[in-house]
Amino acid sequence: MESKHGHGHWRGRALVAGGGIGGLVAALALHRAGYEVTVFEAAQEIRALGVGINLQPHAVLFLAELGLLDALRATGIETGSLLYVNKFGQRIWQEARGLAAGYPVPQISIHRGELHLILYRAVLERLGAAAVRCGASLVGVEQDGDGVTARFVDRRDGTPLGSERGALLVGADGIHSVLRRLLAPDEGPPRFSGCMLWRGIAEADPLLDGRTMVWAGHAAQKFIAYPISATAAQAGSAHLNWIAELRVRAADDPDRTPPGTDWNRRVDASVFDAPFASWHFGWLDVPGLIARAGAAYEFPMVDRDPLPRWSDGRVTLLGDAAHPMYPIGSNGASQAILDAQDLAARLVAGDDVVDALQRYDAARRPVTAAIVAANRRQGPDEVMQIAEERAPHGFADVHDVISQAELESVAAKYKQTAGFDRDAVARAAARVASSTATVS
Repeated sequence: MESKHGHGHWRGRALVAGGGIGGLVAALALHRAGYEVTVFEAAQEIRALGVGINLQPHAVLFLAELGLLDALRATGIETGSLLYVNKFGQRIWQEARGLAAGYPVPQISIHRGELHLILYRAVLERLGAAAVRCGASLVGVEQDGDGVTARFVDRRDGTPLGSERGALLVGADGIHSVLRRLLAPDEGPPRFSGCMLWRGIAEADPLLDGRTMVWAGHAAQKFIAYPISATAAQAGSAHLNWIAELRVRAADDPDRTPPGTDWNRRVDASVFDAPFASWHFGWLDVPGLIARAGAAYEFPMVDRDPLPRWSDGRVTLLGDAAHPMYPIGSNGASQAILDAQDLAARLVAGDDVVDALQRYDAARRPVTAAIVAANRRQGPDEVMQIAEERAPHGFADVHDVISQAELESVAAKYKQTAGFDRDAVARAAARVASSTATVS
């Protein structure tokens, strides 16, 4: 079956390698743009895996365009504020977020697996059950003037699964992307930051007002906690997603090879909890949250250097395959969603697929490269490191250490770099409203 777009002619078929968040949003966006879409996922089934994730307002705005806002609100938490504190729990900086900050749409904290299932159900409902093929791992690509042919195998044993033909191929297959490796065969492994992350979810009493994200510590030792469940909140409780981070290799160590290859290894809390034993802030009990989690998952904080190109003819990259970044600033999934939005818009704007992919590349690659670089410099978390360097023993008043202007500058600069400053999102929302009114 082929699909038809609003200008009255066929757009053809789009192949998407990878059924994660970026791949499924791309499928929904490309379907809306007039493509028949098939998603090929290497895993045998799509399951609700992972821990918490954040969706910034510019990404939520596009998901709202796709008709998913009600489902997100029913599942996640509409974040009201972001609070940075030092290792003693002393307030460094707090700012309103989402609707509380005057954005036209919320910022949403949600379980990654729940978000994944919301997207998966939407794809099945709108594109049909055959639109997602699990157990199919991309291994090769050939192009000609009329289209692209992708070859797949069963990842478990290498059994060939044949080839598929389309007008374009989108590689949304994550940080270990096969398509990226075909485009950049000499790149090597991801780049290790020197920091390890441990993640978990704990049921606890609501944290502060029940809608606050908390960042504590500094660059070498950090703890993050925020609620992710609307159901728990309605019951008067909280499911708190937490991240413990420790530097395990010197920041200036030239060895950037990640330790190990298992990015989601379950470990005992004793591996990392000792440095956090004294982090009792009264309003936040860090050791208690770690102890209450049913599981802790360990993986190195890694990214990759930006590529000189994402697109080659009729193939392109999206999400972590294109721009894996440190999980600083709550931005990784949001940028994958924005990739999908921009890609679909470029394809709608013209009938030449190759040209559209080049325009997408030219628009999104510099933006995401800037975010990768900003996250390596700690992004908005920089305020915690400034406080640690200037007042390692704490402070009576943060403004004795950091001026209000400096705090505001750090926060504003990152929002602009990542594209979710309030004015930019408001302008985007106005364009959506205007377009909707014109169509109707």
